[in-house]
Amino acid sequence: MFLVFVSKGQEVIETIRHEMKHRGITEAAIVSLIGAVEGCCVSVMPKDNPLDDLPTEYDQPFEMSGTGQVKDGKVHIHCVMGGDGGTVSGHLHWAKVDHWFVDAYVIPV
Repeated sequence: MFLVFVSKGQEVIETIRHEMKHRGITEAAIVSLIGAVEGCCVSVMPKDNPLDDLPTEYDQPFEMSGTGQVKDGKVHIHCVMGGDGGTVSGHLHWAKVDHWFVDAYVIPV
């Protein structure tokens, strides 16, 4: 297991992807993360078409937790984001860190 520390000015998915590549992990891993971000894009599936994707971008601070995998070198995270006005959950496309951090714990399998 190793820790990927996503800090000010970094994007969560890209930082995890970069660290995996740097460590030579190209096959599979389990990812668990916690932290806070200033903006993100999260998607859900519409109820009438599970093959479609409804991404929504948020420009606000969120506390976050997430879990996911790296499969064939691709980072796939499902997250829960809590902020002023409510909670958002779904597939994480991107999240930017500005004032806080995100810690991603990665277990290669």
